[in-house]
Amino acid sequence: MTEYDAVVYDLDGTLVDLVVDWNAVAIDVIAVYARAATEPPSENLWELLEAASNFEIAPAVEETIADHEREGARLSRRLARADEALERRVPVGVCSLNCEAACRIALEEHDLEPAVDAVVGRDTVETRKPDPEPLLETVRGLGSEPATTLFVGDTERDERTADRAGVDFEYVE
Repeated sequence: MTEYDAVVYDLDGTLVDLVVDWNAVAIDVIAVYARAATEPPSENLWELLEAASNFEIAPAVEETIADHEREGARLSRRLARADEALERRVPVGVCSLNCEAACRIALEEHDLEPAVDAVVGRDTVETRKPDPEPLLETVRGLGSEPATTLFVGDTERDERTADRAGVDFEYVE
């Protein structure tokens, strides 16, 4: 294995498994659109979030999703990679598509917070994965460089993010 100066983990599906019914979240977000008398552009949650700013309902959509994520973080279960994060001898970060508060709740719930030096969630910076900025912000928060950082995740979106940021990537098993 290559030695890295820092390791960044995705949260959900990598360190913990958030207990979130994403279909229920999408239904609740569609209800936000309905209350605003706005036709939802899709039934896909992430497309609904992306489009919300076009209809001036982004704060309500974000809060609806975040409510589910925070509760899911409280009920989350710890995954095997969480132990690995605790054992790392280099700075550790979390870069997630979940809101930052949910990330912090999950880390606290599973006693991972002391091992994590930087947390970047969906709402920490202006863009979201697969844009490279959230990962790059995490790398900067760790005092590292993209070329000497490893990103561990569980989705193609994570892999694309790493590629765009110039960071090595490893799929969680």
